[in-house]
Amino acid sequence: MPEAALDFADEPPEAQAARIAELNDRYRHHGATSVLQGALRDPQAGKLTLVSSFGAESVVLLHLVSVIDRRTPVLFIDTQMLFTETLVYQQELAERLGLEDIRIIRAADAAVAKEDPDGTLHQFDTDACCDLRKTRPLQTALKGFDGWITGRKRYQGTSRAALDFFEADGPDRIKVNPLAHWAPEDIRAYMDENRLPRHPLVAKGYPSIGCAPCTSPVAPGEDPRAGRWRGQDKNECGIHIVDGRVVRRSEPMNVIVTDAGFRQDDWQGNAVLDLASDTDPNTVDLSAAPGLIRVDFPSFADGRGFTIARQLRLRGYKGRLRAHGHVIADQYAMARRSGFDEVEIAPDLAARQPEAQWQFRADWQRGDYQSRLRG
Repeated sequence: MPEAALDFADEPPEAQAARIAELNDRYRHHGATSVLQGALRDPQAGKLTLVSSFGAESVVLLHLVSVIDRRTPVLFIDTQMLFTETLVYQQELAERLGLEDIRIIRAADAAVAKEDPDGTLHQFDTDACCDLRKTRPLQTALKGFDGWITGRKRYQGTSRAALDFFEADGPDRIKVNPLAHWAPEDIRAYMDENRLPRHPLVAKGYPSIGCAPCTSPVAPGEDPRAGRWRGQDKNECGIHIVDGRVVRRSEPMNVIVTDAGFRQDDWQGNAVLDLASDTDPNTVDLSAAPGLIRVDFPSFADGRGFTIARQLRLRGYKGRLRAHGHVIADQYAMARRSGFDEVEIAPDLAARQPEAQWQFRADWQRGDYQSRLRG
């Protein structure tokens, strides 16, 4: 545990970003064990807990924690739809590793009775089911902690390719990713060297294990997560989501517009700085600015955000700039010429102005703004 408790309540975003940057600099050249050991004892990391699914690769991080400090709180989310094998594995592994503070997290009975009384929610809305049984219970359980330890790794996808050891999880907490730089062969080698028991379903073709109704075996050559929510446009339960915060996927997600068209938000950085349209760009401390600055456009007629973007670029800001809010397709070329990398719009606006309208204006480098509007 940290040597001395520090109070991170109401920490300004810029202070959190600076603290995370300092932690990453301090541990940049350390290995997973050293990062985890340091995080559990570093006052700058705060009070931490490990969140574990007791899935296919979970034993590695659980074993590391048991060696460093077996008193570390471990949160296990029991969705009450897990495989029997997972529940048995959890009990056996906790006993074998001597973990002293396992906390079983479940959805509130009242919430389940109201939102999924017959246990069939997953059949017609998997996002809402994950939100009810995983995301919300975790957020409740994380109260009182300054951060949580995850098993995320860079090799798990392009959105995690630049994953750091430390990152923001909204304004109140951080995430610690000790295994960020590990490859699949590192996982296997660690299990073999320490003679750690595998999840019994791995041998039956389940390389990624979630709830029983939404997990199926994976065929040779398939992506390891192909068995999760098979046949659906979904590969995350809602716990690890972009912009350093949990997004409940049952709610509409904003659309990100780039020169390549529409896409989902892929931001995995340490923090986001939101600027109002009346912000004086000269007052923004760029030395402490995070990797993404989002500028608000409160109305289509309010063009002050374009000026903010230009001034930030002239002052030397090299991170991502995002126009956020009421921006329409006709303004896309101006946004790009002003220095914005992308635009973030609400789903209803995306529905009224399809992707083709935005892509028609994506060739923003040819001609000036007025000529682009004239076609």
